[in-house]
Amino acid sequence: MSKSTVSALLGFVAGAAAGAAMGVLFAPDKGTTTRKKIKNQAQKVSDEMKENFSHKIDDLNKFVAGFVDETKDKIADLEKKTKQGVKEVKEKATK
Repeated sequence: MSKSTVSALLGFVAGAAAGAAMGVLFAPDKGTTTRKKIKNQAQKVSDEMKENFSHKIDDLNKFVAGFVDETKDKIADLEKKTKQGVKEVKEKATK
């Protein structure tokens, strides 16, 4: 995505959020009702962010665990090949 497209999308999202906030603030509800709506919406957004963050952390942990396992396997294979190479060199040197 180009920089201008990202900027346009961010501008649209920011405008939509500002419009929604203005709609709630200027609605013909009592102040207590409006504050309750704002509080509930803020809690909902907070909960969604926590859930998304939790999923991302889980995904990252799985990725890291897989990477570590794969790296251990490669190191073990390299160690095996190195020992075999050293053994072959020693055998050639003794002949």
